[in-house]
Parts: sequence; C-alpha cells; structure tokens
Amino acid sequence: MLAAKRAAASKGPARSTCNIFALPRPLLQLLHLQQRTLATAAEQSTSPVASDVASRTPPYTKLLKNLREVRRLLPTRPLTLAEKILFSHLDNAEESLFENTNNGADIRGNATLKLKPDRVAMQDASAQMALLQFMSCGLPTTAVPASIHCDHMIVGERGADTDLPNSIAGNKEVYDFLESASKKYGIEFWPPGAGIIHQTVLENYAAPGLMMLGTDSHTPNAGGLGAIAIGVGGADAVDALVDAPWELKAPKVRGVRLEGKLSGWASPKDIILHLAGQLTVRGGTGYVLEYHGPGVQSLSCTGMATICNMGAEVGATTSLFPFTPSSHGRYLQSTHRSSIAEQAAAIASSPGPHNLLVADIGAEYDDEVVIDLSKLEPHINGPFTPDLSTPLSLFKEAVKANEWPETFGAGLIGSCTNSSYADMTRAESLVRQASAAGLQPKADFFITPGSEQIRATVDRDGTMETFEQNGGVVLANACGPCIGQWSRTDGVAKGEDNAIFTSYNRNFPGRNDGNRKTMNFLASPELVTAMSYSGRTDFNPMTDSIPLENGQSFQFQPPTGTDIPSSGFAAGNPLFMPTPPVPQSDVSVAIDPKSDRLAVLEPFEPFPQGELEGMRVLVKVKGQCTTDTISAAGPWLKYKGHLPNISENTLIGAVSADTGAVNSVHDVDGTEHTIPELASKWKAQGQSWIVLAEHNYGEGSAREHAALQPRYLGGRIVVAKSFARIHETNLKKQGVVPLTFADEADYDKLAGCDEVRTEGLYDVLQAGGQHGEVVLVAKKPSGEETRVKVKHTLSRDQCQFILAGSALNLLAKKHKGAV
Repeated sequence: MLAAKRAAASKGPARSTCNIFALPRPLLQLLHLQQRTLATAAEQSTSPVASDVASRTPPYTKLLKNLREVRRLLPTRPLTLAEKILFSHLDNAEESLFENTNNGADIRGNATLKLKPDRVAMQDASAQMALLQFMSCGLPTTAVPASIHCDHMIVGERGADTDLPNSIAGNKEVYDFLESASKKYGIEFWPPGAGIIHQTVLENYAAPGLMMLGTDSHTPNAGGLGAIAIGVGGADAVDALVDAPWELKAPKVRGVRLEGKLSGWASPKDIILHLAGQLTVRGGTGYVLEYHGPGVQSLSCTGMATICNMGAEVGATTSLFPFTPSSHGRYLQSTHRSSIAEQAAAIASSPGPHNLLVADIGAEYDDEVVIDLSKLEPHINGPFTPDLSTPLSLFKEAVKANEWPETFGAGLIGSCTNSSYADMTRAESLVRQASAAGLQPKADFFITPGSEQIRATVDRDGTMETFEQNGGVVLANACGPCIGQWSRTDGVAKGEDNAIFTSYNRNFPGRNDGNRKTMNFLASPELVTAMSYSGRTDFNPMTDSIPLENGQSFQFQPPTGTDIPSSGFAAGNPLFMPTPPVPQSDVSVAIDPKSDRLAVLEPFEPFPQGELEGMRVLVKVKGQCTTDTISAAGPWLKYKGHLPNISENTLIGAVSADTGAVNSVHDVDGTEHTIPELASKWKAQGQSWIVLAEHNYGEGSAREHAALQPRYLGGRIVVAKSFARIHETNLKKQGVVPLTFADEADYDKLAGCDEVRTEGLYDVLQAGGQHGEVVLVAKKPSGEETRVKVKHTLSRDQCQFILAGSALNLLAKKHKGAV
C-alpha cells in the first residue's frame, strides 16, 4: 500500500489554474499530517534531503591522502583533473597504475582501474534489476550511500495534476517494491514526483571531487559540479553497493578549451550540440571530456551540467568541469551545502600537487577541441541522431534540402538536460514577449520541471503561471516524453511523418512517442520556445518575424534569465522528500510471487567446460542499433523488474540485413518470425545463438536489460564492428561475450541461421584474457565453412564473470564464502 497512499496524498484538492503540488503551505501540512504513513522524511521536514550534509560530502581527507600516494608513484607526471579524481579513488593505486602500463608510462587506454566510488544513484526503471541483483548477495545494507529516484515510469499526457496520480496508481506495485527495499537496505528513496534523477542529484549529491556511479547513461550530468559521474548498468552498480572494486579501462582525456563568452541566443546547450556535430556519436568513446579555459568562468553550474549531460551522446565515459568558485560556490550555497563549497574552495586554492579539483599545469590531453563561445551560434541537431548538427542560420536551407516537414506539432522543454531555473526563466522571457504581442503558441507547448525544487521555485516566482496562461502544459517532475513516456493527444498516427522540437538529449527513431517517423529536433529551451510560436521548422527567431492580426509583425528579442533565484530555491512539497538512509532489517521487501512486473532473478548457467559449439546467428543487424533498439522503453518500462516479460521486446527495433525488415527473421526451415519469437523458440530447443552488428552497437541509454534479455533468451556472443562502452561492459557482466571483427569486411561473410562455433575463446577465458586468438567458424546451410578472426577487450576479472555465468554469480559466491 506504500505507493497507493502516496497517490492518494498527491491528488489533494484541485486548483483551477495552477499545479496541485503548489498548494498553500498550511494545506500541504494538513495533507502531510493526514496522509503521511510512509517511512519517509521526518514529519514536516524542511531539510532539502533526508540525509545531512556531512554524509553527502566527498571524503576529501581520504581523497587527498590517496592523491599524495599517486604523486609518490608518478612523481614527474602532471595530471589532468579527470586523472586526479579517478586515481584518488583507486582501491590499490600501485596495482592499477603499473600493471600492463610500462611501469606507469602508458596508463591511458591500457591500465585497468579498480575504483571505489563514493556513491550510487539509480532511477526507478533500472533500480528494479539492480536491487534484485543486490538482494541476491545477502548483505544487510549497502556499502556506500545510495539513492533511488522515481522518474522514468510517469507518463506525460495532460499535465501533472492528472498524469502523476494516474502513474502512481498504475505503478503501485513497483513503487512499493522500491520503497520497501530502500527502507530495508538504507537507501534514500525519492518518490514519484520528486524529480528527475540527474537534476535531483545535482541539487543534493553532486560535489567537486566526488566519484559516483549511476544506472543511467546521463549520470555525467553531475560533472557540471566537478564530479566524476559515470553511467553504468545495474551489475556495475552492485559492485559499488557491495564494496567490490569497480573496474574501468583507463580512459583517454580529450580537452575541450572554451574561450570567449556566450551572448544573445547562444546557450550552454549549443556548446554540446556543436561539439556533438564535430565528434559524432562515437567520437567520445573511451574518452573523458574535460572542459577548461577562460570561457568556463562565464558558465553557470547548471549550464555546465547540461553540457556534461549530453556528453553521453558522443559516447564519452564522462565529462567534467574544474571547480569554479563563481559558479559552483554559489550553486552549492544556494542548495544548502555551504560547508562543501568552503571545503572545495580551500582545496582548489591549495598548491598544485595538492589541488584535487583543477588540472595540473602542464597536464597533457590526448587531443583538444577549441570552441570560441563569442562566435558560437545556436544549433539544431537531428533528426534521428543527436550528432546531426546544423547552425541555426543554415537550418532553413537544411529543411528544404532534406525535405523535412515545414511545420511541427509540439515543442517540449525541460527534462534532465535543460530544466534549471536559468532555462525556465530564459524561456519565460520569450513567452512574455510573445504574450505582450498577443501571440499564442501554434505548436503544442509542454514544460517539464526537472525537480520539485525547480517546480516550486518557478511556481513561487510566477514563471509557471506565465507558461500556463499562455498555452503551456506543465507535466510532472519526471522524464515523461524524453524517455518515451508520452501519450500524444494531437492525433498524429503511428507511421505518419511529423516533426517535434525538444530541449532533450536524445532523439533516436521512435524514442519519444513510439513512432519511428517522428523527427525530433534538439535545441535549447529558448529556441524551442520561440519556434513553438511560429509552428514552423524553417523559422529563425534571430532574424524572422511572425505576422500579427493587426497587419504588423513581431520579432523576438534575445532571451534573458537568472541562474539562481534571488529569494533562494523553494523547498516544495514535503511529501516529495526522500526516506532516511537508515537500514531497517525487519522490513519485508514487497514482491508478489504472482506478479507480472517483478520476478526474483534466477542465476544464469556458467560457461561450458570448453568451446561454444552449435550456435546459430539469430539476426544480422543492419545499421544503427541502440539500446532502445535492443530493449525498447515506453510501455515496456513497466516490465523492468520482470525479466521473462520484458524479454518479449528483445531487438524488436532491429533491422535485419537478411530480410531488410524491422523485427523480421527466418528460421532454418524458412519460416518467418519476430526476433524475440525465434529467440524464445530456440531457447526452448536448447539452441544458443549470436548477434551480428555494425558500428557502435548498444549506443544510447545505460540499459542493462539490453544485455540481460539476450542472455536470458540464450544469447552467448555479440559480434560487432564496434561497441558503445556501457553496453559492452553490461554484456560482459551478464556472461555474454562481446567480440569485434578483426576485419570489418567479414561482417558481410556471415548471415542469419549460420551455424557458428568458437576456436580459442575458452583458452582466452582461462588465461584471463592475457593471450590467445579467437576465431569464429561459421557453417553455411550448404556446408561451406568460413573462418572469421575476432578481437576482444576482456580483462582478467571479466573473464571470471563470463566463466561463472555472470558477475552476479561470482559476487554471490564470494559473499557466501564459497570463493
């Protein structure tokens, strides 16, 4: 009944014009006293979070001590900021930095860093599987502080007043599970409506020098506040939760030097939209993006977070900014963390060798990109990929040349990427301009606040009223349309070509509304807002005018806004405070054995004692294959905690190179099946299988199910031209072997239903990945055999994961004393 009671409390008395969660404080307190029966924050708490500031402060004394040890081991090497923070979190610095690195001379790209993160953050969709895996280890509490944020499963449709109660009622079972498990293990549980994970983390947990893992690909958002924050799968999060070292191949470091200062229509979003166009969706793979230079000083903390958030779209391991007192100090103080600001400022002002929060003088980057902010113009990226970047001045020509729709139906601002106070007030300034001219948006206009703190603040300051009185629909403090939780009401049919503009971070086909024909163009909130008033994709608000009914015309002036509210941030509804991080061993975790949404995990079988034989190619994937392609979101999110059920969507977005169709493959006998149908059929027959793919397989979300589902259905190997970092790691964690073609042309030599065996793989696994070659031998239906050389990136520990059947199997054995 946990989430049900929260839903009842959330409904409250209706208001005619404003969001129900902005009720007068006395009435909120009355509701709080009447309805609050959950083990959440103390009654009528005014604290911004349940935990105190001390427990959210990075262990600076320990980190500085570790940095001194790194200096002893590498006495003459200047370190980048990313290296300082990463190396200060090593479990054993000497082992990680000197093994397979030519005694520390070649660390980047070679060393295997075994790290001890400070914190873990999980969103509700991915937390289900992470918790199910953690529970199987049998520990009474988490080894590091952790939080869960209910943001992914709330459907955006008609506005927060309706959508949030409906979503809470519809997801009651999952929310009950997450809250009860959080209480049992001492995890802070942020309920539905509290906000999007990345904005909430920025407001409460991110801090300079922190290292955090998050079960979402946009976890690097926290790098805007100087943290090393890395998106991972649930099994990786479990490493940190059980105090096992988390493994990362030492990334290279790409410097991004910012010069000049933004002005006019240009925004921090345009920095990363421009950079995505330069680097492409694969250009950041294996790199940390480290921003530096004089232009950094002019950016707000939340602007930096926007930039780091979208670093995921170029495949970067993470992104971060150096401690900047003018931005970071003010933001920490305004979010009730003055003591962290003071400690960070003291460290940042210390001599170079002891300064954890700024790169050393003379630190070398593997390469560098220079961006002059003074010359940067707004950009629009898309459709269908976040790296198709077009300057605003050229977008009108691009619309015509590519025959993109000239009109668009919806403009959506907010999300984890762009929902700061600055974003909202800059967008508001444009709405006020248009309203004064008598204009209303011609496209549907949706606003998603990133957190209850932001929502309450913009409501108090009148920004929310400006949006609502001028045709805007304010959605719940949740991911909503950005993650595919959008029930469109504008009559656009599936399969119909149409365009939308959003301030989101990702725009893969079908991601937002399930319609693969919807073209999502990414832009800043202010640009999306202005264009919504024209309703045209070829409108340039910097130069074009909108006709008025009186025969005159209206042209926007550049937007203005405020980074931090002069009256401080409002606390918002106390019902959205998190549970305290105190484990309660007597709490029973709520899982109904008959549930179709939650299922206890069964261990995967270990690797056979020898080579893999008799596998068949399930599908040869053509073109882009994201984690959305492999494990669709939207309505499937409700099955995140039930592996058998969600596995029914496996690879349903994949295009078969053999059939040329989406989700259509043939069995050996020529019969046609959907991909999950054939996988299930083969699993029932005891037939294991492999997937063939092209470049950047698994790009996009840190969606662990994209590895779990193929493993559950009998998948053993994925062979691709290249992999996205997070997905490659997730596959290894679940016992699936990721391999790359030694010669990319060999992709063309294989086809669906080919019978495949391995040569050398078992020896490589037994040797801990240190030596040996792997060959795939494919047998055609004609009997002809083809030999294909493949490569791997398996570390010693990852080989053990695969031999054990999964990383979880290995962890469970260790904690039960069997190893």
